[in-house]
Amino acid sequence: MSAAHSLLRRIGLRAPAAAGGGPEPAEAGPGPPPSASLPPHTVAGALLSSRGPADADIVAVAALEQEAAVAGESAQEEDAVAGEPALTPEADDATPTAAEPPVAADGPEVVEAASPELIAAPVSEPAAAPAPETPPAGRERAAARPHRWLYRGLLAVVLAVSLGLRLWGIKQGLPFAYNTDENSHFVQYAIGMFVYGFRPGSLTTAYFVNPPALTYVLHFVFGAWFGGRAGVAHRFAVDPTSVFVVARVTVALLGTAGVWLLYLAGARLFDRRVGLLAAALMGVAFLPVFYAHQALNDAVTPTAVALALWGVGGALRDGRWRHYVVAGIGLGLAAATKYTGGIVVVPIIAAAALQMRSSARARRPLAGLVVAGLAAGVAFLVANPYSVLDLSAFKYGIVHQSSVSEEAGGKLGAPKTGGVAYYLWSFTWGLGWVPSIAAVGGALALWWDRPRRRLILVLALAPLLFLAFMGLQGRYFGRWLLPVFPMVCLLAAYFGVRVASLASRRRPLLRPTLIAIASVALLGQGLVYSIHSGLILSRADTRNQARAWMVANVPVGSRVVVEPFVPDAWVTDPGHTLLQTVNGARWIKYPSLRSVIAPNGALDLADTHPVNIEDYERTLSPALIPYYEQLGYCWVVTGFDQAGRATADPGAVPQAVGYYAALGRAGRVVYRASPYYAGASPVAFNFDWTFDYYNLAYARPGPVVTIYRLDGGRCAAPPAAPSPSANRG
Repeated sequence: MSAAHSLLRRIGLRAPAAAGGGPEPAEAGPGPPPSASLPPHTVAGALLSSRGPADADIVAVAALEQEAAVAGESAQEEDAVAGEPALTPEADDATPTAAEPPVAADGPEVVEAASPELIAAPVSEPAAAPAPETPPAGRERAAARPHRWLYRGLLAVVLAVSLGLRLWGIKQGLPFAYNTDENSHFVQYAIGMFVYGFRPGSLTTAYFVNPPALTYVLHFVFGAWFGGRAGVAHRFAVDPTSVFVVARVTVALLGTAGVWLLYLAGARLFDRRVGLLAAALMGVAFLPVFYAHQALNDAVTPTAVALALWGVGGALRDGRWRHYVVAGIGLGLAAATKYTGGIVVVPIIAAAALQMRSSARARRPLAGLVVAGLAAGVAFLVANPYSVLDLSAFKYGIVHQSSVSEEAGGKLGAPKTGGVAYYLWSFTWGLGWVPSIAAVGGALALWWDRPRRRLILVLALAPLLFLAFMGLQGRYFGRWLLPVFPMVCLLAAYFGVRVASLASRRRPLLRPTLIAIASVALLGQGLVYSIHSGLILSRADTRNQARAWMVANVPVGSRVVVEPFVPDAWVTDPGHTLLQTVNGARWIKYPSLRSVIAPNGALDLADTHPVNIEDYERTLSPALIPYYEQLGYCWVVTGFDQAGRATADPGAVPQAVGYYAALGRAGRVVYRASPYYAGASPVAFNFDWTFDYYNLAYARPGPVVTIYRLDGGRCAAPPAAPSPSANRG
């Protein structure tokens, strides 16, 4: 029964009888014909425009209609607070077409307009008052309530799985953090702020190569969790594992919050189905899951981007300034977390431009854009205040980061295929083949979906611009794609839901099944590889295995050469100081990042100089082997993280290739730890897979670690050494 009929029955009005039956209608009162002055917008408006004798009844209709409208608005506000659009069962299954524009998923309730025939109907006293009925808005809210709880339940499952995948293996490598940025930047600087103040970096040098938003978050979390400066310092000295775990869990929680925000953004831009599927895709995709295991800004940036997209969705719906404020805050936080997160400015500008084009009041979207800019500036300054307070250092950090990214030739061992090709390939495993193709299909489908065609500018333009810009840089890593993952996930989810809806147009009962099939296709690859990642990250790292062997077999105070694939703390006992060595470490470590090799490969002790970790392979030479033996450095530890760079590009570092060959001839392999399953083929060096262990050949984290024992020079009379051993799986 329509809303209008329900309202009429409550006040005693009778609808016109069906054709061919019922009494003839009484003659209408004086006045112009109803059809001449009936705006078909509302029941009350139509009734009040006629001059019938039942004025009191007409006023009652208007009051009831107002009551229904208020109830509908209340329902909409409740859904807005809950973060969900008001979706009726019919709207849930509806598939918009070009000929029939979709009703907004969280739009206001629709009250049916009265027809002219209904206006002319006589008013008669009913024989018996009908039983009171639920108001139309109440009925629709009651019908929609099970759907809301269904989506909330599914969202809870998605969030639980997302968080579980991010926490599984969270202690990988500890007490040693093997990622340089995690160990040297975010955690260290967050602790340093208790000593040096809130300027990121050290007492003498500011650090803006990475923006400090995450560093500030970790600083305040450490203060709250460990009880301030003294508590953090003590804990980091005696138990660094606990500090890194808190930092990593914080990142995992922030990454999971991004999954929730992406659901909200998708529900606003499309509907709950798209929002839920996009959130699930972001929740299980390999790249965001893996990097949520480390205290890095990569997995946190999509959270701020999703917040901005949520605001963009609201701005496209009603253009209210509060949505522009949310979008601006998301933009400011994204850029303050990772500079490339500023790409979300493109959807914000696109939303304002679309609003100006479709709105009669073009000034309002323009003002909204200004409001978003102001909100972004405030958010950025709150999360990065020293970008103004220490402007020169901030500018230096930006220039340095830009120059490093644009470095000609990139890193040693980097692929030579070009940035755009590399990033396209990275999508196929970081997000998955099916969702990557579906994202392209989603952009094309939006073009054919007239009511939503404008979303191409909002969701598809930014990833294309990002891909073009980042592809022109000299360095490229798969994790650098994460700022555009929320937009790509939305496009892929929309395509999956759209295809399922079109395929089930003639058989609506099949729609849930087809959407489930689309979900499996989109989520399958990411889920499999994220589960594999959790399995291997929960196992012992090869670098930890190698160190455990050395603790058992290499005497305290021995001189060792360790390539820079582990932190300096690797040769110490965390939380303990040994008296057998001058610096309290377990072994005396050769200064690998101080070169004594001339450009021609000869030993040159008169020109020693420090080298960057990325140039380590360029300082190696066969002449180093007898030099080690002469000084009594009898144990040499190599890792594929470093040695693999030389094998990936041997023509660039022939001296390094000769060094490893000479090491193999002069030294005995006494231990080797392998990360691969037995019988699996080794994975070629790659700046992504070598460090994130994506390939299914990996059984545990870490590179191949080889320990050599030299026998020449001062190492000529070694103690009895255990036989070489290998660890696989």
